[in-house]
Amino acid sequence: MENRDYEDEVEETAVEVTQPIVIDLGKQRRKHIKRLKRGQGKLWDEVVDVIEEVNYQLGEEAEGKVLVPIVMVYRKKRKKRKRGNLLFPFA
Repeated sequence: MENRDYEDEVEETAVEVTQPIVIDLGKQRRKHIKRLKRGQGKLWDEVVDVIEEVNYQLGEEAEGKVLVPIVMVYRKKRKKRKRGNLLFPFA
């Protein structure tokens, strides 16, 4: 009987989830990333703006759905310098 009670609760709280929204913020400073994690700063404002814009574009379709933002922040990896084309430099 306990399982049925749990299933009833799950059915009541079920929410339809849409496709994730990918937000590419590009290369950013550590300070800005830390503020983003705390829900502050200009990057956070940008994420909120994108969510609001998507919500507006979906209109009535967005009602009852949870918009899931996926935020991408990255750093460009430096290329390793090649030191000539010698296979055996000490031979």
